[in-house]
Amino acid sequence: MSRQINTKPFYDSIIPACWEVIEMKNICTKFLNGGTPSTQVSNYWNGSIPWITGADIVEQKVVYRRLISETAVKESSTNIIPKGNLLLVTRTGVGKVAIAPFDVAISQDLTGIILDEKIVCPQFIFYYFDGNEKALQQLNQGTSINGITRDVLQKLKIPLPPLPEQKAIAYILGLMDTAINKNNLLIEKKEQRKKWLMQMLLTGKKRLKGFEKTKWKIQSLENFIKPVSREIEKPDKPYLGIGIRSHGRGTFLKQDELPEKNTMETFYVVRKDDLIVNITFAWEQAIAIVKPEDDGALASHRFPTFTFIEKKGCVDFFRFFILQRRMKHMLQLISPGGAGRNRVMSKSDFIKLEFYIPEFGEQTAIAQILQSADKEIQLLKSKTEKLREEKKGLMQVLLTGKKRLNQDLQD
Repeated sequence: MSRQINTKPFYDSIIPACWEVIEMKNICTKFLNGGTPSTQVSNYWNGSIPWITGADIVEQKVVYRRLISETAVKESSTNIIPKGNLLLVTRTGVGKVAIAPFDVAISQDLTGIILDEKIVCPQFIFYYFDGNEKALQQLNQGTSINGITRDVLQKLKIPLPPLPEQKAIAYILGLMDTAINKNNLLIEKKEQRKKWLMQMLLTGKKRLKGFEKTKWKIQSLENFIKPVSREIEKPDKPYLGIGIRSHGRGTFLKQDELPEKNTMETFYVVRKDDLIVNITFAWEQAIAIVKPEDDGALASHRFPTFTFIEKKGCVDFFRFFILQRRMKHMLQLISPGGAGRNRVMSKSDFIKLEFYIPEFGEQTAIAQILQSADKEIQLLKSKTEKLREEKKGLMQVLLTGKKRLNQDLQD
């Protein structure tokens, strides 16, 4: 790459002097609207043509959920967008963009853009839209139904490099996407491996070397944890309260700026590594281990806390153990009543729950293996974030011409 010298203005920025500023209507052969076939006509669905809405574009990729028939295409306002063309969400979820990976029919949320490949590289326009999602969102019009109209889209101005440079920019950014996708596939494999390890190790189906002769016993939770109550009076200043997400998704903090309006007079302090349960939503597996950053947060009486008995319960083992389906099932059994807030867990029954659980030494060994798997996944996720930041930086300089790919492409 080398520094660009000759420039010209483009809105509130500058672009290379040799780049053309062109309206979308001059680089497209068609703008195709979408539509939704009647849900009342059975033969419209279960066909062979993928049909997508704006919600089916996830992270610039198409994930279709429904198939429609050729009859549906003919008798509705939907259109088929050929493979390789641009899909732009112009209504609900405005600004999301993807390249059609196959022929696909679209809902009214989307506009299919058929580009003139003699003038433009579709992948270049894809990356340009991807890097300018917020600007596209600002083109929203309407009141009851927001969206980008065809007229606005046709008049949208694009800074366009020469075709060889478009292709070169798309190629470089495509390499970054390939690296990101490969890393994400590796993350998926590692997560599947961790899931398998949890299924095997936390149930005793797979035993670790050195522990094969030790039998697991049916034991109640009270052999490993004990209730703890750190009661305090209602604070008179803003404080951090703790909450628990359902389905084993951990804790979160929430700021209470007006404690004087809280009807509760008694609160309880939670500490790092406490086991905490939300008795109202225990049946949805609202159970967690308190994180270091949650230390000192306040909870109500609906969030009983427990500490681990030394040399009996390994906190790192139970971080994984409480995520099992078996735990959710048992919490449901001790949460009688109807749906929602009527299903309140019995605190006394909770600590009496019985599971097959190994002794402390094996708990610790299992935890170490699962933590190692977690660290591998986190390192890979950090790598993905780094690659995404690198790609973002490249998009900022390549799509604006601040950096050119080689001397031959400069004026």
